[in-house]
Amino acid sequence: QVQLVESGGGLVQPGGSLRLSCATSGFLTDPDFYVIGWFRQAPGKEREGVSCISSRDGNEYYEDSVKGRFTIARDNAKNTVYLQMNSLPPDAPAVYYCAARWHGTGQAMCTAQLNIPFWGHGTLVTVSS
Repeated sequence: QVQLVESGGGLVQPGGSLRLSCATSGFLTDPDFYVIGWFRQAPGKEREGVSCISSRDGNEYYEDSVKGRFTIARDNAKNTVYLQMNSLPPDAPAVYYCAARWHGTGQAMCTAQLNIPFWGHGTLVTVSS
């Protein structure tokens, strides 16, 4: 059974940084083809795909507003996926979710958000002074 557990959220000042972690267990540890990524949802807003990465080729997708500031990375030895977030602008609190599915591309997973069976419970990120 696949499990995804996020951590690393919290309160950070505008311009600051946070690193989110997604610890995976279950069959995602098998180095088969999967796509894993980060999504966020603020109160009253739709969920959006922030960044997704494919295990097959390491191809990365980033939502336009985070390009150049966020970096997604996998540590296969630790079965963990990270999201390094830099230069965070002031914004409403949002819950960041880690999610995964088999096959597809990072861009497809992040933008279409279809057929994603595995989700973590989320970690709250608040950027405020």
